[in-house]
Amino acid sequence: MFGRPDFDRWQPRLWAILVGLLLLVLYVIAFVVKNDRQIEIDFVLFTSTVSLIWALVLIFAIGLLGGVLLSQIYRRRRRDERGEAGHAVS
Repeated sequence: MFGRPDFDRWQPRLWAILVGLLLLVLYVIAFVVKNDRQIEIDFVLFTSTVSLIWALVLIFAIGLLGGVLLSQIYRRRRRDERGEAGHAVS
């Protein structure tokens, strides 16, 4: 009844998740190391020198934010076209 828990049982799902996370971390580290060189970004009035990885991270963040905002606008328009009330209290 109050026996010792079975810690010796192999858990394939847990190990698959751990291996997947390890591979993801290794990929991110390799990505950062590979993209560490400096690049120039030419703006209209000035030029800036930044690390390539920071430019990629900034572009990714802008794309992610833009995608989320556009999906919210799309959802709101579809809801308004169907005539559904937003957060109205009955």
